[in-house]
Amino acid sequence: MSHVNLVTGGAGFIGSHLCEALLARGEQVLCLDNFFTGRKQNIAHLLGSPQFELVRHDVTNPIMLEVDRIYNFACPASPVHYQFNPVKTIKTSVMGALNMLGLAKRVKARVLQASTSEVYGDPTVHPQVESYWGNVNPIGIRSCYDEGKRVAEALFFDYHRQNGVDIRVIRIFNTYGPRMLVNDGRVVSNFVVQALRNHPITIYGDGSQTRSFCYVSDLVDGIIRMMDCQDFTGPVNLGNPGEFTIKELAETVAEMTDSKSVIEYKPLPENDPTRRRPDITLARERLGWQPTIPLREGLKETIAYFRNVLAQG
Repeated sequence: MSHVNLVTGGAGFIGSHLCEALLARGEQVLCLDNFFTGRKQNIAHLLGSPQFELVRHDVTNPIMLEVDRIYNFACPASPVHYQFNPVKTIKTSVMGALNMLGLAKRVKARVLQASTSEVYGDPTVHPQVESYWGNVNPIGIRSCYDEGKRVAEALFFDYHRQNGVDIRVIRIFNTYGPRMLVNDGRVVSNFVVQALRNHPITIYGDGSQTRSFCYVSDLVDGIIRMMDCQDFTGPVNLGNPGEFTIKELAETVAEMTDSKSVIEYKPLPENDPTRRRPDITLARERLGWQPTIPLREGLKETIAYFRNVLAQG
């Protein structure tokens, strides 16, 4: 059975890959984006499809649409972008969640919230399990994003308990792949762009902090499985449990790009998590999901994408 899917933030990095995967399943897709960090180029190749529609809209304003399923991905997701206008970031998470939940309630749609591993803050529990409440600074420079997403989760569960809205909540860990922004400020895109330009690769801190990197196609597979899953609200962690130090990532990227870059160390930003790795036991049990693409394979695709983008100037 084909559904009418609304993807907010659908022209963004993850959103555009999600739109593509839904179309490949023969579904109808309404892509909604205000193009703050989303880009037309990300979905240009989909515009010819009769199953695909693009709407320029900001989720902080209500919208009336007839849809069966809503994927709420609208929100800048890297510190460079979400700290550019922190008030707008928190409004996007909170008002966006309210507006999409209101829409879901009216049209009886199933609605999925893209939450984040940032709800765990700088975790004192490792690896992070869904039952962990997190260690977040509510007034720090990252709180516009962290707390915005925490409020969105609270709203989703309140709408579910109070109004019976059919919700799904996923917590996304570091994801990488083609269509990340060059000026994203996220570690994979930073390192790849710096290496390709033979600029110094900047590591904040001593490089011993760890991250887990999930390739975008693996993530999208998990997202769709979650939406298809019956009677499971989540929250569920979606990420790659393979843990790498930032220094290892820098060295791998430099080697894979044949870069002349040297590694430069700078001070660690405020409230930057030191360790981050998902426990994906729940995703394995409930969704039959786990990542399949190894870091080097995913990096190969990502490097090829950025090489092409930089060549175009």
